[in-house]
Amino acid sequence: VPGTWAKEIKIKLGILLQKPDSVGDIVIPYNEKPEKPAKTHKPSLDEALQWRDSLDKLLQNNYGLASFKSFLKSEFSEENLEFWIACEDYKKIKSPAKMAEKAKQIYEEFIQTEAPKEVNIDHFTKDITMKNLVEPSLSSFDMAQKRIHALMEKDSLPRFVRSEFYQELIK
Repeated sequence: VPGTWAKEIKIKLGILLQKPDSVGDIVIPYNEKPEKPAKTHKPSLDEALQWRDSLDKLLQNNYGLASFKSFLKSEFSEENLEFWIACEDYKKIKSPAKMAEKAKQIYEEFIQTEAPKEVNIDHFTKDITMKNLVEPSLSSFDMAQKRIHALMEKDSLPRFVRSEFYQELIK
């Protein structure tokens, strides 16, 4: 129901706009579950060295993922990784209702023009993704996710490998 959604946003904005007595009183409604700190152990030198050539190996390793995310945050460019992770989580959803809800959330957070964490994808990919979202399926974001993966591989990974975040790991 379109009206309810707009009403919900107005209520949330109303909550945010109320003047709190102190900064500690501000509560921002946030739908995602807080991230559980991953049980991680420092990777072996061999493991860490493999990341230079394989973004996938880096993303599959909890320690590597956390380190890569910290690096991207340090340069204010974590939206691509956050989008990639959101897509991975999306593909694990079984319920069509939850899938539609998560698809809408991913679209609003990362894909739509002027989204808070808008990822840099071409118009063609954006259009295909929007068409896919008419009837959300597990593959709705595949094309956009592949584009972002390629971008991270070509752009973010080489910068990460040159960073102190990575250099500390291979000392």
